[in-house]
Amino acid sequence: MFNKILSPVDLTHADKLDKAIAVAGDLARTYGAEVCFVGVTTSTPSELAQTPKEYSKQLEKFAADQGAKLEISTSSHMIVSHDPAVQMNQELEDAVTEIGADLVVMATHPPGVSDYFWSGHGAHLAAHSKASVMLIRG
Repeated sequence: MFNKILSPVDLTHADKLDKAIAVAGDLARTYGAEVCFVGVTTSTPSELAQTPKEYSKQLEKFAADQGAKLEISTSSHMIVSHDPAVQMNQELEDAVTEIGADLVVMATHPPGVSDYFWSGHGAHLAAHSKASVMLIRG
């Protein structure tokens, strides 16, 4: 049913992603799918990495560690964004197409007042991509 699962991750909050990653892992094992962990960084230094190359290595290690832990096939895909606050929805949508994902499994936050004005990344992907989207509350 599913061949490639995209799982967006924010490595600065990796400790809050356990439930979504576990679900992605279970689905990957069930369907023999690969999970591609997608991370977004900027070209400027951040608290996590000084360069996109450094961030890419961290994301690759994260994917490899999750693959070993969950006993699944994993990969990583880095997005370098000039303005993540503005461009993230489109960049994630493009990543779904680029890697050929047929399912997106991502962590989400409980809905709040701001969600009535600005939808979350998962809602955007559900409305604009061809992949199925599963949102996991943490």
